[in-house]
Amino acid sequence: MLSPLGEAGVMIRCGDAISDEVHRRVISVCAWLEENSFPGMIELVPSFASVALFYDPMVVAGSARSASGKGASESSPYQQVCRMLLSRLEMLEESVHNPFRTIVIPVCYGGPFGPDLEYVASENELTPDEVVAIHTSGEYLVHMIGFAPGFPYLGGLPKRIATPRRATPRLRVEAGTVGIGGEQTGIYPVATPGGWHCIGRTPLKLFRPEHDLPSLLQAGDRVRFEAITEQDYIEWKEGEG
Repeated sequence: MLSPLGEAGVMIRCGDAISDEVHRRVISVCAWLEENSFPGMIELVPSFASVALFYDPMVVAGSARSASGKGASESSPYQQVCRMLLSRLEMLEESVHNPFRTIVIPVCYGGPFGPDLEYVASENELTPDEVVAIHTSGEYLVHMIGFAPGFPYLGGLPKRIATPRRATPRLRVEAGTVGIGGEQTGIYPVATPGGWHCIGRTPLKLFRPEHDLPSLLQAGDRVRFEAITEQDYIEWKEGEG
């Protein structure tokens, strides 16, 4: 389903629920359109169940005039983009998508890096060590990047450690902090206010503006967490520096 998104965007809806099947469709649409773009297409932004496509209306209109050989087009740039999208998406096979990556994120849990670990444990009638064991036992899917540059929304958090967000957000959460918010987990890539429960911190830089791909994680990636000691964290950060 296509719908307008402002004056230079189209929302491509791939489903009505957050699921692996819908996510595969989202990633397939992005991969297909990256390989089968059209004049004026600027950017694709995947989310939980949709893809936002942004375009340059002037380029789209000019391309349509050139193709028709006429001085003006009878349809708007949005209508032209929708026609091009429909013609391309008809050829889409859901099996066509980029192979996913699995990225291991080292995390120092608890202490000054995870001040909410004990709270998450008590809320779920677990010990802090059990929370860490559960959090590091699964594989998580990066549904989308948003909220802050490079912030991954990770699906797959075991319900045994799901915890509602804090009633009062912190004014500052340090970069690299791993948090739990409801039935999701995520990683703060930059220092920012935040309302998720902080259970640990990674020494990895998730937002790297100097790179061609500023975000370490991309939609469609898989993530596994690995517990490290505070000394490991310090040495990692020193090596990174």
